[in-house]
Amino acid sequence: MNSNIAFRLRLKPIATRLFIKSSVRQYSTPQAPLILSETIPSPHCGHIKILHLNRHDAKNAISRALLSQLKYELDSMKCKPTETRALIIASAVDGTFCAGADLKERRTFTFDDTRKFLTDLRATLVQIASLPIPTISAIDGYALGGGLELALSTTFRVISSTARVGLPETRLGIIPGAGGTFRLPALVGAQKARELILTGRRIYGDEAHQIGLADVLCEKQPVEESIRLASDILQGGPIAVVEALRAVNGWQTGGVTENEAYEIVLGTQDRVEALNAFKEKRPPTFKGQ
Repeated sequence: MNSNIAFRLRLKPIATRLFIKSSVRQYSTPQAPLILSETIPSPHCGHIKILHLNRHDAKNAISRALLSQLKYELDSMKCKPTETRALIIASAVDGTFCAGADLKERRTFTFDDTRKFLTDLRATLVQIASLPIPTISAIDGYALGGGLELALSTTFRVISSTARVGLPETRLGIIPGAGGTFRLPALVGAQKARELILTGRRIYGDEAHQIGLADVLCEKQPVEESIRLASDILQGGPIAVVEALRAVNGWQTGGVTENEAYEIVLGTQDRVEALNAFKEKRPPTFKGQ
């Protein structure tokens, strides 16, 4: 078992209510499961889901099988205020988040196989980016190529100072093909993205944080820091968190998306509960209603 998972079983509470129980679901396949799925309680209601990439033999390189199981996990999630409230993507392999595409498998692909794989990979990352809940990548070790593109598709990135990330595709005669050329500039600016993509340079976690690629920098245990970040976010009302995320993601519409989102939260019982809690000088108890 990865040290992050073992450590979490010993965690003391770090918020008002927190992570006494956890459950890990594994695929019942003859080989080792490629993804470990864990759920831990979130504040107020629902849970945080953690998907641990678990392909030890290939440093979590994205194969067709790993991609298929990732899509299965995403399809099975119920992103409702009282169910899955946040998603963390992490690694069960020490020293590696994701090494990128599985180049050994790629060598066996026909041209059509490659195009099909890219189509599936792009669709899966769009699915992650489109989730209505906060998503976090917990990055330790290497996140390269498609591995970094996976991290770029989440709402936040928590990175260890010793992690190394980059998009080295041009050195393999290709370019980033699963969102790197448009998601990276959106975070770090076009000029810095050009430099990183054209040189294929790998940067450490502190530089990634400095340029805005990562949101939280930690010395170690990025999974635990990701849980803390998710827990902090989920102290808010379940519906309010979802609508706030939707409003911010729709910032280019001016006030249109914000106004729509505000109309939704106005009619919730959670809003009334917050007002009553303020009057009674107590913490609110949100139910996602």
